[in-house]
Amino acid sequence: MYKIGTLNKISPAGLARLTDEYTIVDDVQEANGIILRSYNMHEMELSENLLAVGRAGAGVNNIPLDKCAEQGIVVFNAPGANANAVKELCLAGMLLAARNIPAGYTWATTLIGQDEVGKAVEKGKGQFAGAEILGKTLGVIGLGAIGVLVANAAEGLGMNVIGYDPYLSVKAAHSLSNTIEIVDAVKDLYPKCDYITIHVPVMDATKGMIDAAAFAQMKDGVVFLNFARDKLVNDTDLLTALDSGKVKKYVTDFPNDAVIGKEGVIALPHLGASSAEAEDNCASMAANEIMDYLENGNIVNSVNMPACTLGPKKATRICVISKADAGALEKVAAIADGDVINKTRGDYAYTLAETTGDVDESAITGDGIIRVRVLK
Repeated sequence: MYKIGTLNKISPAGLARLTDEYTIVDDVQEANGIILRSYNMHEMELSENLLAVGRAGAGVNNIPLDKCAEQGIVVFNAPGANANAVKELCLAGMLLAARNIPAGYTWATTLIGQDEVGKAVEKGKGQFAGAEILGKTLGVIGLGAIGVLVANAAEGLGMNVIGYDPYLSVKAAHSLSNTIEIVDAVKDLYPKCDYITIHVPVMDATKGMIDAAAFAQMKDGVVFLNFARDKLVNDTDLLTALDSGKVKKYVTDFPNDAVIGKEGVIALPHLGASSAEAEDNCASMAANEIMDYLENGNIVNSVNMPACTLGPKKATRICVISKADAGALEKVAAIADGDVINKTRGDYAYTLAETTGDVDESAITGDGIIRVRVLK
C-alpha cells in the first residue's frame, strides 16, 4: 500500500485517479508521494519515505529540485494540462486591453445611485473607446503547449500572428497553424507587432529578457501580455516604457510590488490555471505520473530526472537513481536478464531494467548510487 500526502487542496478528480493500492495520509512525513500546487517546499524536511513529488501544474519554483535529486526523489509536473485555461485568459487579457474594459467597468460602477444612468453612460462612454484586434498583429514568444494554442486561437480571431521559439519542438510545429510566420530572431518579431505575449520558462537565460533594449525595438503603443512569470520582465524598464508611451498596456497574471496599481497595468491575481477543468487535468496528470513511477518505475515528465520508461511492468523491475558517473548501468546489466535502459540528465542518471531472477541489491551499491528500488 502506497501512501500519498497533499500540500494543497487537490482536485478530487485527480485524487480519484489513485487506485485501491493507495491511501491518502495527513502526515506527509509518512508519504511515498506528494501532490501539491503552490505550497513552498523549500524549507520542508524531506522524509526518507518520500519517493516522488507531483506538481499539479507546470511551474516548479516552489519545489527544491536539487535537494530532491540528491535524495533520490523524482519531481514531476503537468506540462500542457492547464494550457487551454491559460490560453483563454491570455486572450481575455488582450481583449481587456484592446477595449479598455477595466477602466470602463470601474467608471460605470461610479454611476450607482445616480439618476438617469443610461444618459450618463451615453455621454461618458467615448472616453473608453478602444480598438478591435481583427487585422492586428500578435507576436508570440515561446511556442510550447500554451504558446501554440494562443497563436492558433488569435489567428482564428482574424489576427496576423508571428511566432518565435529557438527550441520549437516537432510536436509543437505540427500543432501550429502552417500559415503562422516564424522568425529566427526575436528582434525580427518586436517591430512588427501590435500585441506581444510571452510564454517561456524562467531560467538564467530568460530572466529579465524583456528589458529596455527589447522595449526599444517594439512599436510605439504596443500592448505586452505576460501570463508566464513576472521575472521575465525587467520591472524598472517596463515602468519607464509605460511612462513614455512605448508600452500602452501591460497585462500580467503576476502582480508584484513594482507594478501593482501603476498606470497602464492590468494585473490579474494569477488566474491562469484557476479553472475547474485545469485543476482536474493537472491533478489527474500528477497522480498518473506518480502511480506509474511507484508501480512501474517509469519516469515521464520529470523536471529533475531523465525521462525513462519500459512501459507496463512484466517482471521484476530494478530502478536505480544515481550520479551519472556511478556506473549503475554496468551493475544493473550484470544481474538483469531482460530489457535494460539508462538515461542521464545533467549530473544524474536513471537505470531501469527487468529480470526474471532474484535480485541481490547489495550488488548495486557504491559511490554515487542514490536510491535502489526493486519492484516485484
